[in-house]
Amino acid sequence: LLVLGLFGQQLTAVVGDGGGGFGGCGFPAIYNFGDSNSDTGGISAAISEITPPNGVTFFGNFSGRACDGRLIIDFIAENLKLPYLSAYLDSIGSSFRHGANFATGGSSIRPGGYSPFHLGVQVNQFLQFKARTTALYNQLSPYGLPRPQDFSKALYTIDIGQNDLSYGFQHTTEKQVQASIPDILGQFSQAVNSLYKEGARYFWVHNTGPLGCLPYNVRYYKSNPGNLDRNGCAKPQNEMAWEFNRQLKEKVSHLRAQLPDATLTYVDVYSSKLALISDAKNQGFVDPFNFCCGNYGYHINCGKQATVNGTVYGNSCGHPWRHISWDGIHYSQAANRWIATQILNGSLSDPPVPVYEACDHTKNK
Repeated sequence: LLVLGLFGQQLTAVVGDGGGGFGGCGFPAIYNFGDSNSDTGGISAAISEITPPNGVTFFGNFSGRACDGRLIIDFIAENLKLPYLSAYLDSIGSSFRHGANFATGGSSIRPGGYSPFHLGVQVNQFLQFKARTTALYNQLSPYGLPRPQDFSKALYTIDIGQNDLSYGFQHTTEKQVQASIPDILGQFSQAVNSLYKEGARYFWVHNTGPLGCLPYNVRYYKSNPGNLDRNGCAKPQNEMAWEFNRQLKEKVSHLRAQLPDATLTYVDVYSSKLALISDAKNQGFVDPFNFCCGNYGYHINCGKQATVNGTVYGNSCGHPWRHISWDGIHYSQAANRWIATQILNGSLSDPPVPVYEACDHTKNK
């Protein structure tokens, strides 16, 4: 089966009608929850269109992604031989036969922050999606909707939390950010429990990346003496991300004990991203703090234009594949591919299973 996007653009090839490829768990669908790191068009459809040159490397003009190409969630879909996920909020050209993406740019776990679509809202959207599509399928068996039996067999991916920390750093003190982590993770736990009650059993949970290594944050913190570590990243933000991840790993462990039929895989994305940034030159990348789109000695939002001394700026660089950071905040397709290669084989996961075996209960206890 060949899945086509707008204007007949080929998105991916799907092996068979059941999805999941050959061997492994054979996941028939993916349901994703998160922020812009895994948003495939939600915020662009709902609030503000993500314009070119975003998407220039792979998808073209209508990717809906804050990236020049594919995100890690896209590489997960490829690994599982499933189509790229349509955004739940995007009604144009979408198919939900093999899952849906509830992630939206700017989202956080807790309410407030940059986006109204916090994790609780995303989970509620899923609950409504499941109820309505199940009713329609049972009545009409329409093409493009998920099979009701696939919800309990699907992989539930979660990549969120970065914006809780970022918003906290912008609007409160470091001590207040640290003090907020238990409540943030308490609401994360509630979301997982809600999905579990609806039949979700297989969870793939990404921790948050090295926030202090985002070029946008490095520029903001650079003026404060002693704030940068040996890699040139902002120490306070990386230390907070590390603490968030420590507590997240504990929370996932507690959830395993509370939800006996669930299989939860904790994925250390932080280590993979930091390893790439620390070894950028040897991996074929330019300075990791030199981003591709919107970098003119200061930061312009990618896709926007600015005029400085009569010169109009707004285009991307000519070689995005050499950059780790696409726009100062989000990773490039080349970086996402490198990171995906590191995490999808299970070497940075707890338990250490590849994504296509993330249903293995025996290694999860």
